[in-house]
This record gives sequence, structure tokens and C-alpha cells, in this order.
Amino acid sequence: MFVTDIRKEFYDIVVNQRVALLVSLDVDALCACKVLQALFHCDQVQYTLVPVKGWQDLGTAFLEHKEQFRYFVLINCGANVDLLETLQPEEETIFFICDTHRPVDVVNVYNDTQIKLLIKQDDDLGVPSYDDIFRDDEEEGGDQDSGNESDGSSEPSGKRRRFDEVSLIAARQRARREWEARRREILFDYEQYEYHGTAVMVLFELAWVMSKDTKDMLWWAIIGLTDQWVHDRITHMKYVTDIAALQRHVSRHNHCNEDEDNSLSIDCMRICFEYDLRLSLYQHWSLYESICNSCYTLSTFKLWSIQGQKKLQEFLADMGLPLKQVRQKFNSMDIAIKENLRDVIEESSNKYGMKDIRIQTFGVHFGFKNKFLATDVVHAAAALLESVEKDESGTDNFIKALDCLSRSNLDQLHRGIELAKKKLMAIQQTVASCICTHLILSQGPFLYLCVCLFSKPLALTLLCKYLLKSFARSTRNKRCKILPLVMAAPLDVEKGTVIVMGIPPECETSDKKNFFGRAFEKAAESTSSRTLHDNFDMSIIELKMQDRSKFLDALVTLLS
Repeated sequence: MFVTDIRKEFYDIVVNQRVALLVSLDVDALCACKVLQALFHCDQVQYTLVPVKGWQDLGTAFLEHKEQFRYFVLINCGANVDLLETLQPEEETIFFICDTHRPVDVVNVYNDTQIKLLIKQDDDLGVPSYDDIFRDDEEEGGDQDSGNESDGSSEPSGKRRRFDEVSLIAARQRARREWEARRREILFDYEQYEYHGTAVMVLFELAWVMSKDTKDMLWWAIIGLTDQWVHDRITHMKYVTDIAALQRHVSRHNHCNEDEDNSLSIDCMRICFEYDLRLSLYQHWSLYESICNSCYTLSTFKLWSIQGQKKLQEFLADMGLPLKQVRQKFNSMDIAIKENLRDVIEESSNKYGMKDIRIQTFGVHFGFKNKFLATDVVHAAAALLESVEKDESGTDNFIKALDCLSRSNLDQLHRGIELAKKKLMAIQQTVASCICTHLILSQGPFLYLCVCLFSKPLALTLLCKYLLKSFARSTRNKRCKILPLVMAAPLDVEKGTVIVMGIPPECETSDKKNFFGRAFEKAAESTSSRTLHDNFDMSIIELKMQDRSKFLDALVTLLS
């Protein structure tokens, strides 16, 4: 059931208990985890933190900890399936679920004993009413012996009574079939699209309600929201709306700290609203490399082509920026150029059709030296989370990504930024290669592509976003511009499995609702393809390589 008073129905309950904290592997979940950890440290709540990669990890973690813990907090996992059926817990076990995944499973919504949903109901969840999907079984047979109640009744009267009973049973069965058909239709409409909210915003509001919110918590909330926007999980309207809400909190904190003695301390933290450029990591890179490896400029200039490179040179010339300046590190550029850089870029961008090259975001200053944008930290944390360095487990990566969010561990953040640069360069090279060699195929109702270098969900999501936006700009086929994309990538060579991901069409008015989750299920079921739906996102599955052809054929038939 939905928790209406998160402080009373969640925090006041767990504050005196030992809690198991199960956290999904994404940046929004990391930020929500940091906020909750800070609150737990304030009140000395004992907890065990367990990172979970998918449903199998979640099941294993629950089995290992169910004897020691009664209360489980699930962050960015657990809401979109029937959790009690999946985990089979004891009756006294309580789950608090703070999850971005939508739609929320209806059994979780209407279970008021073991499932507590920490989800804002002001989002348009569209949950069906209880009576439409649940129905108490009635005694369909009625009183079977009613015909024998009176020994003196005449034979025609007994026949008539039995006829009435049969008619009544038939009417009940017909009504039940109609109700079940209507229920299937309602559930299909409710469950057919997958979309997202934000988890960290819920927990930051909890901290605010308890007057325990700090600048660090506010910064984590900003990073979590930015992560959902960077990875294309929420609409631009929701992003702007939540940014406005966070801006009020930023103003409040800045006002509170104006008169403090340590406001100019070398280790102080200052958050400020920025109307900044949509250029990835440009303050930690050269301007030229940032333009070449950012999704927005890569797709607009079509930088995979010679014509696109010429257009970029013209753009730089129009701004009056010397190549020597734009090719060196941003920190080394002339101060006079850096001061007016954003205005100069915006002015020239309007001439090249990039009217929205600036976006509302936030920046943070740690002391006098270190400045980061929220997007910088998102890219760094995601790169650390999915690092492919040898001798490092998923748990090691999780801890490093969690550490990079702390201002006391800026070395880890800088390391994450360097990894993010490598990832963005690999994505840009893959996009250029796929478009130049025409590897993106139109399968009818969707575009299809198989890549080799990527197998991690966050990196694949970013690659899909880059590819679809770039392909829509490059193709002359108007129909292909509005098609969704399905991408496959090798996952485990020894097991012969591939990871398959689907994303919705690229358009400015997109509601970011993804229909591939249910489509993948139906296609796998109809062809008996060997699949594993282990990821918390329904639109990402594992598939046996031998079954790929028949799976795709079924998907084409299903979506045609």
C-alpha cells in the first residue's frame, strides 16, 4: 500500500530496528541510499547495505538476511512485480519500497500488511480501482438442496426451481467471464508501458520534513534527478518541474548559511543554480572533445561525416575561438574567453539550429578549487558503477561509486570523470561506425542493431540514446525517424547469451513510456525462446544467441 505519512509510517518504525538496505545499481539509487544512510547515522540506526544487480541477486540477498532482519528497505527495485510471490517471505516480514519503476504492481498497491510503498502519489500512476481487479469468490452453486426442502411440493414446481437455479448459475458464470475479460483489458492498459519516477526526491523530502536535510543531501537529490534526465528516463517537463522544487531548497540553504562564519572556509560547500551548456564534462575536458562526444552536438552537427566536421570548424570560427584554445583543457583556457564562453556559444548555436543548447541544472563548489556540474557527477558515478577493470567485483564498483558522491573523496570522483571520458569516446566511435557502415536496420516496426563493445545496462542506455538521436538526424526516411530501437550486445560468450534492450522513439514530445517490456515477454513466450528477465527494467532481457532470430521474427510480427 502507499504510505501517506512517510515519517510516521516508515521512519518512526525503522528508527529503533535493525534494517536490511537492498540497493539497485543505478545512480539515482546510490543517491537515495546516501540520503538514507545520512539519516540513519543521525539516529544511530543499525543497518546492513547490500547492492543488488537484478532479481536473482535480490532473491539471494533476501534468503541470506531473512533470519536476521524483519524490516527490508528496497531502493529502485521491487515495485513492479508481485514481491510476496517472488520472495515468499514470512508473514511478519515488512518491505518498504522506494522505487522509480512504473507501473507499480497492483498486488503491491493493495497489500496493506507487508508492502509499504514510499512513492509519491502526485505522480500520474493511474492505478486501477480495487473492485476492477480483485473479486471475492461467491458461492456459485447457491443452496444445492433447495429443491428438496418441501416434501409436499409438486413435481412441476421442483423442475421450475431447478431450472431457475441452473439459469442463476449460468448468469453468474457469464458475469464472471465478462468481469475477467474486463479485468484483463484494464490490467493490459495499466501494465503495457514502463516508465520512471525519482526515488531520491522522496527520501530528501523525508529529511526535509524532519528538519534533518543538509546541503550534502540536497546535492545528492540533485544528482539523482539529473541521472534520470541524463539516461532519458523522465520527461523534460518532469525534470524542469523537479528542478524548480529543488531550486527553492537551494535558495533556502544558501540563505541560512549566508551569515555563518565558515561560509568562506576552504572546505565549504556551495550549490548554485546554473543555466549551463549541454556539453558533457566540458569543464574537465577540452571544449573541442566535449563537443565531439556530447549527444546533443554530435547528432546536430553529424560529426561522423566530413561535412559535419567542416560544420563544426565553421561553428568554432563563428564564435571567434582559436583552435589552440578549444583543444586545450578547459582550466587552461584564457580567463577572458571562459568568462563569456556560455553566452558566446549560445549566440552562435542559435544560427546552427541549436536553440536549446543550455539547460537548467546545478553546480557545486567545494572550497575554492573544485567545481562540478550535476551531469559531471552522474557520468562519473555511472562509469565507476560499471567499470570493467579486472579484479574488481560489482560490489567493489558499487562502493567506489558510492564514495565518489562524498565531498571527502574527490579523488574517486576525478577518477570516475576520467573513466566517463573513455566511455563517452567509445560511445561516439560506435555511433560513427554504425551510421557510416549502415549497421542500423529497419525491421518494420522498429530499428535493430547489434554492437560488440557494450554489455552494461547504463552504458547501453546511453549508447541507444546517442544512436537513435543521431540516426534520426541522418536518415532521409521520414518513417525511420519515428521508430523505436532494439539493440543486442554479447553478454556472456561461454553461456552464449546476449543482452537485448529496447527504447521508445526519439521525439521532443516523448512521454518516455517504453512498451518493449511486455513485447519481449510475449515474443519469448510465443517462440519458447530461452530468456532471463533478471534486470529491474522490464525492457532489458538476456537471450540465448541461438534463439535471437526467432525472437526478433516474433517481435516484428507482434508489433506490426
